[in-house]
Amino acid sequence: MDITTLLISFVKIVAVVAYFYGLFWVMGIKGKKIRLGAKEIDISLLVNTLGVLAGYLVIQLALTPFGSFAVLTNFDRGLLFQACSMVMVALGLNLIYGFNGQFSLGQYGFYGIGAYTAADITFRWINGDSRGLIVVGIGTILGGVVILFIRKFLSGLRRMPVLSSFTLYLIGSLIAGVVAVFAGKFLAPFVNPLLGNALAPGVLNQTVPMYFVFFLAVIFAGIFAAEVSFLFGLPVLSLGSDYFGIATLGFTIVVYTLMVNSDTILPFPEMKGGRGMIGIPKLTTWFWAFFFMMLVIITMRNIIRSSTGRSIMSVREDEIAARSMGINVAETKLMSFVIGSLFAGIGGGVYAHYIGFLSPGAFDFLVGFNPLIIIVFGGLGSMTGTITASFGWIFFLEGTLREILGKISTEAPSWRYVLYPLTLLLLMLVRPQGLLGSVEWGFLKSKVIPLRKAKNTDEVKTA
Repeated sequence: MDITTLLISFVKIVAVVAYFYGLFWVMGIKGKKIRLGAKEIDISLLVNTLGVLAGYLVIQLALTPFGSFAVLTNFDRGLLFQACSMVMVALGLNLIYGFNGQFSLGQYGFYGIGAYTAADITFRWINGDSRGLIVVGIGTILGGVVILFIRKFLSGLRRMPVLSSFTLYLIGSLIAGVVAVFAGKFLAPFVNPLLGNALAPGVLNQTVPMYFVFFLAVIFAGIFAAEVSFLFGLPVLSLGSDYFGIATLGFTIVVYTLMVNSDTILPFPEMKGGRGMIGIPKLTTWFWAFFFMMLVIITMRNIIRSSTGRSIMSVREDEIAARSMGINVAETKLMSFVIGSLFAGIGGGVYAHYIGFLSPGAFDFLVGFNPLIIIVFGGLGSMTGTITASFGWIFFLEGTLREILGKISTEAPSWRYVLYPLTLLLLMLVRPQGLLGSVEWGFLKSKVIPLRKAKNTDEVKTA
């Protein structure tokens, strides 16, 4: 066994933990004031922003080669982008399972939907076809409007059966999809001449417009995954937690099957089915990976620390008690499921444009257990644990361990799938709450409200 490789891996993991601890600590600084003349100015927001910028620049410098030397190699760069994507997927699952208590095995299905959707948009764009962006963009916007309209309509009705509501939503979504397809056919001839082709890029196929299209592709892919999760979760979330887990596992298998047959069953020959989709532009840089990861982290933190987040966690603790307090349990479960799927879809879009190649095997139900293992390792209901465990998982288990086993024999890397469950079993026996339990750092830590002290003991006795 290569001791040097293990030592370097350990140093990298410790550095990652220290990096996030420092980043979240700086982001959590509040009440920082400076005096300018007779006034005091709160500079907390400026300090937080500078901390995030410093966190971005530290890794950017580590990735920048100075001559032939770079702190982080190209191999580390790939692991870094993969870890950022995994953070988004795992945080989404932690919101669904760790914070809301709904056991789900469908997270990788939405991860794959986001990856293929974003990849198809940019692949078509660089090859002179704007229909991908137009159809998905208009379709997701119209789909969202239709869902909100139907939701408002159903709110005025009482005791509407779930399957009837699902049918209404499904018909509305299909109509929105058909309208988007016709809009794509109508608008594409006006946009395509500005794209050129892969050999002769047009005005809208240059670097700046391309990155803007990439941004839209990732966002639309996340929204599309969220809308699919809404339609899927509406009838399925009425099942119990165990049955819901089985249903989401079935959903992942269905998505995998559609990926394998995307060039036959589905009208997407560019995806090439089981052979894998090639030619995806590698647009993911550290800026975009960091941007989308921090966007997901900040969004989820704000949700958890709001009244909505308290409703989500109350459903996990006791559904009957939450319902008696006026919380709509079904709506809360569905909202958590949709937001978690949105995060997974965004992560898939980032992953697709880092790897440049998508294979259905990367999203089958076996690897779909990865985010579940990660959130159990880090600690259910802990954002800090999920983030650090995601990076530790990728850098050690998927990086160092695969490299070490690969030196033993060509078949040895498959033993990772034996070591994973054994490690998880050992953790459950030694520390069932996960490595960090419910610990949060800095910015992610909930506010501590101090108890008001009585002025004297007589007031306490009188009360």
